[in-house]
Amino acid sequence: MITFLSGGAGTPALVRGVRQILYDSEIAVVANTAEDLRVSGGHCAPDIDTAVFLFAGILDTGRWWGIKGDTYATHNYLPKVAGGEPFPVGDRARAVQIARAALLREGKTLTEAVRAQCRSLNIGATVLPMTDGDAALFVDTGTGRLPLLEYRMAADPGTEVRELVGPEPPAVTDEVRAAIEESDAVVIGPANPAASILPILDCAGMRDLLLEKFVVAVSPFSGGVAPDSKDAALMYAVGETPTSPAVSRLYGDIVDVFVQDIHDPDDVPGSLRLETRLMHDRQAESLAWDIMAVIRHAVS
Repeated sequence: MITFLSGGAGTPALVRGVRQILYDSEIAVVANTAEDLRVSGGHCAPDIDTAVFLFAGILDTGRWWGIKGDTYATHNYLPKVAGGEPFPVGDRARAVQIARAALLREGKTLTEAVRAQCRSLNIGATVLPMTDGDAALFVDTGTGRLPLLEYRMAADPGTEVRELVGPEPPAVTDEVRAAIEESDAVVIGPANPAASILPILDCAGMRDLLLEKFVVAVSPFSGGVAPDSKDAALMYAVGETPTSPAVSRLYGDIVDVFVQDIHDPDDVPGSLRLETRLMHDRQAESLAWDIMAVIRHAVS
């Protein structure tokens, strides 16, 4: 069993490669919930949905979010009836969000709601929200606050980010704890730490759990390639630069093997240099084989 800490597009792309090596039943994904947001009555949880859609075989892997071939009739009609949304939500993706919101209103925890939806979609992997508590982050722009998802999806790239603001760190769930304890290793995928990974690591009890496991972390930054302006702004908001050394500092002593790209001009002492670009299936599978080889050697 391998557990992935997942957010953004990079980790699902890596998981796609790992699926060529492991059965889905051997994979667990702990999804970031800091970007969860209510949109038009539905429960929008982008990192949960990306994992669910990936294992269900319906993910739009051209964008790494949403359902492939989805339509946007509801979103496009809303302005005609005095409505609107901060960003597009596909019709089938909206059905998933509406159903999850209904399950939550019935009194189910987010973990239980996600489990029910995975069961309905015949998913063999384990997909878990990082917490059942409130973990929503907001971007402080100096003049107001934007939900993190709205900032990433709809805000102007030049929007100032002073800091990320959220509630007291919620507790990791029993289900997440069990998945990690039963895993041979944990992989922190190539996602922006500020938006996607630190919220997971900040859950009460998470870092202590990871200290007991073999952990591989993949940097999302390659140094020679300019990061997305919003990714850079979010890193600056947590007091770091958008570089691999900064990622390594943020993760600290929970990581046993830190992976950075072979072309990265920045140096993290002791890092493992691999090709980390995940532009197509072959690259994802190649990186997956390399990481699995490291894990098997370490835990054998």
